[in-house]
Amino acid sequence: MARITINGTPHDVDAGALLLDALAQAGAAVPHACHDPRLAPGGACRLCVVEVEGQGRPVASCAATVEEGMQVRTHTPALEALRRTNLALMAAHYPSQAAASEPSRPFHQLLAHYGVQAQDEPRHHQFRDDSHPYIGVAMDRCIHCARCVRICEEVQGQFVWETLQRGEHTHVAPGKGATLLEGGCVSCGACVDTCPTGALFDKRSPAVPETWTRTTCVYCGVGCQMDVASAGGKVVAVRPADHPTNRGHLCVKGRYAYEFNHAPDRVTTPMIRRDGAWREASWDEALDFIADRLRAIIAESGPDAVGVLGSARASNEENYLAQKFARVVLGTNNVDCCARVCHTPSAKALKAMLGTGAAANCFDDIEIAGAFLLCGVNPTENHPVVGARIRQAVLRGARLVVVDPRRTELAELADVHLALRPGTNVPLFNAMAAVLIEEGLLDQAFLAERVTGFDDFAAFVAAYAPERVAGDCGVSAADIRAAARIYAGAGAAMCFHGLGMTEHLQGTEGVMTLINLALLTGNLGKPGAGINPLRGQNNVQGSAQMGCDPATLTGSQLIKDAGPRFEAAWGCRLPATHGLDLLQMMDAARAGRLKALWAFGYDIYLSLANEAATRDALAGLDLVIVQDLFLNETARAFGTVFLPAASFFEKDGTFMNSDRRVQRIRGAVPPPGQAQPDWWIIQALAGRLGHAQGFAFDSPRAVWDEVRALWPDGAGLSYERIARESLHWPCPDEDHPGTPVLHQSRFPIGQTAALAPIGFVPTPETTDETYPLLLTTGRTLYHFNAGTMTGRTPNTALRPTDTLDMAPADAAQLGLADGEPVRVHSRHGTATLPLHVTAQVQPGQLFATFHCPELFVNRLTSTVRDRQVRAPEYKVTAVRVERG
Repeated sequence: MARITINGTPHDVDAGALLLDALAQAGAAVPHACHDPRLAPGGACRLCVVEVEGQGRPVASCAATVEEGMQVRTHTPALEALRRTNLALMAAHYPSQAAASEPSRPFHQLLAHYGVQAQDEPRHHQFRDDSHPYIGVAMDRCIHCARCVRICEEVQGQFVWETLQRGEHTHVAPGKGATLLEGGCVSCGACVDTCPTGALFDKRSPAVPETWTRTTCVYCGVGCQMDVASAGGKVVAVRPADHPTNRGHLCVKGRYAYEFNHAPDRVTTPMIRRDGAWREASWDEALDFIADRLRAIIAESGPDAVGVLGSARASNEENYLAQKFARVVLGTNNVDCCARVCHTPSAKALKAMLGTGAAANCFDDIEIAGAFLLCGVNPTENHPVVGARIRQAVLRGARLVVVDPRRTELAELADVHLALRPGTNVPLFNAMAAVLIEEGLLDQAFLAERVTGFDDFAAFVAAYAPERVAGDCGVSAADIRAAARIYAGAGAAMCFHGLGMTEHLQGTEGVMTLINLALLTGNLGKPGAGINPLRGQNNVQGSAQMGCDPATLTGSQLIKDAGPRFEAAWGCRLPATHGLDLLQMMDAARAGRLKALWAFGYDIYLSLANEAATRDALAGLDLVIVQDLFLNETARAFGTVFLPAASFFEKDGTFMNSDRRVQRIRGAVPPPGQAQPDWWIIQALAGRLGHAQGFAFDSPRAVWDEVRALWPDGAGLSYERIARESLHWPCPDEDHPGTPVLHQSRFPIGQTAALAPIGFVPTPETTDETYPLLLTTGRTLYHFNAGTMTGRTPNTALRPTDTLDMAPADAAQLGLADGEPVRVHSRHGTATLPLHVTAQVQPGQLFATFHCPELFVNRLTSTVRDRQVRAPEYKVTAVRVERG
């Protein structure tokens, strides 16, 4: 603390704080127009000036820091006159009608407070653009505070807005295009959020908010906190919250893609399919129907003839109840979730080698990392807020290695881009390990204290020297060596990976090769380091962590270890048979052994690889229960009963993000019609099946308290604490501060971890004369998974369709033109997509997104699965392409 005098009164304020903030803290706030706490101080508007004893002229308090003994005057007549003069200069070209019609704008409040009138003088230059679906432009209101320019540079890092020309011709406009979108705008809305006048505004917020509700974003696994505005029972706007996870920032999906919640095709009444047609039903009728069918199936075929699938879009509490329902009510361990097809390989590798199947470090470490190793992950599109933070760290000097077949946005900034051939992750990272050992780029102290198996591993990995494997990987040996040196030489290097690592034949083993690199260099157990999977969906970490996995209970505890505790708490015996995972359920359904499936918040037909195999499996089921917001593709083709669920905007609970934070969700609006939260539906069905006891929670909080009682690492995460703190598990009691960095002194498996020699096993999905091109699938910035939510928002104007991305050389060779429909054939199926010719992909390789149900890209993907956990190999499919 520092003691300063403000207007003659001493105050204790934070030492080193911005003077502007200290004044506000002391109750002597000063006006400002160019300041935003997310930005570096600007000092341009001169409204926040104060008099500081010993300074010859007024000081901009937004650019000065507190010093012990300061004597400050904030509202002298001279200062107030100066502020009034500066406001008058800003208002000279300002429209008076704007100030009168929107008095709540910060700049308009300042004009009113100081009695300054807008003068309506016309401007010489004014940018105009009405083409953006979300962001409106009214540059007659621009006061040249440059906040839009600075936030686009300093927070998002997109550099769209620029201050152009000088003098009376000065104006703000996109510098690289005639419109916002042509200029590279990614529609994050940060410029709108910071604008004090409404020169930039949200087009789609017509209603005056009645209530603001703090909640957690439902899209990717970053876990951004946001404030939701509601009016008339509908969501009308979303704003970013100032929180450690997202630091006052959101992406286009979190900020703008909320209108799905009130889409006209939202299903709000239970339905039963009778005689091939959906017919509305009451909750009693639908639940009684399901209960009768389940009883009959279990009586005839046993409890293991039924499967339950949790949801990455449901809360932790709901996923906990789903797996409890499977085990207690049905009597089966046949319970899984969508983590199976994306990040179960990460969880398996991390848990097997280190003891915890989750990210080792937290997002706060991004700003202190010396280098980043990004492997099969494209965060600026798929985890945009984290991607922006990584980009800013690199712009400040952090080193960057990107491992990705495509030339992604961050690959453009990379010191080294390893554009490997899809399917060669294992030999590439083995080669990096070989370089570390050969060149002595090791943390010897960490190896001696925390690592075993070095000699055997060194002998094994020597066969993967870069010069031996570079050709197979499609990259140069020199680049492999350069990447290894950057990773080892940074002091602290943070590794992030995504589905480009996990969705392979050797997905689990590929992640293990990354862990080897961290063990060799000591990049575990310290800030700015770690092996960190970026989870693709908002609660994919939580759904699996809550026990939606056939082999583990809540807290990722093995059944053989934790089973007796759960049996005592639940008052029953756990099923003795080993459960089926999602892919095994599909196999069992095709074989006639699985008879019924309950899936909520998960369109498995559209999402699973190899549509033909999934279709055969689902067609063989006697009962398919779909619980969702909309009649998804699984329901359309195969559903027996549809149960309308409440969205995350309409219920309470918690999500768990990628860096192990448990965060609240809170209902902002009521569910429409008869829709109900998933936890209510699960409990209602449990009661009908004779298990009301154990499923009689009156709120998600009560469910969470049972979770905490059974999960030792989450015992300290009470609702009260997570409402006021940003906590990472493990957090074993309510006095524990949480654990942002894992493995600091030991691993959960012991003092040491063993290096894992991983041999390369090539995928059987290879090219030949008939199928000469390799297809990889993935996400895009503007859409999310099956498009269930984003496809019902104006994001469709920003990205109307999936495309097949092809290198210019391949398009020329095949005689294909950009934009034309092309027919893609694999050994497994056919799909037709519009062609996008781009240099982002290499010759011989293709990329496609999978968000449009009508295009159904998973008709192409193969039956290959991860060797350990059976995640499908979405990332390597041999295809040929012809004119559509």
